[in-house]
Amino acid sequence: MSDYREDKHQAEDQGASRIAWFLTGAALGATVALLYAPKSGKDTRDIISRRAQQGRDAVETAGENIADTSREMFERGRKLVEDAADLFERGRKLVRG
Repeated sequence: MSDYREDKHQAEDQGASRIAWFLTGAALGATVALLYAPKSGKDTRDIISRRAQQGRDAVETAGENIADTSREMFERGRKLVEDAADLFERGRKLVRG
C-alpha cells in the first residue's frame, strides 16, 4: 500500500514540475515574441515594463491577502486554545468538587 502512495506522490510531483516548466516556457516565449515584434524597442520596453509592474502588483496583492488570512487563522486558533483551556479548567474544578 505504501508503494501506491509513493507512486501517487511522485506522479503529483511530476505533474507540478511539468506545469512549472510549461509556464516558464510560455513566459520565455512571450518575451521573445515581444522582442521580435515589429514595434520599436521603446514600445517593446514599455510593454515589458507595464507587464512587469502588473505582475509585481498582483504578487503584492496576493501577499497582502495571504498575510490577512494568516492573521485571521492565527486569531481563530488562539481563541480555540483559550476556549479549550477554559473548558479544561472547568472540568478540573468539577472533578475536584
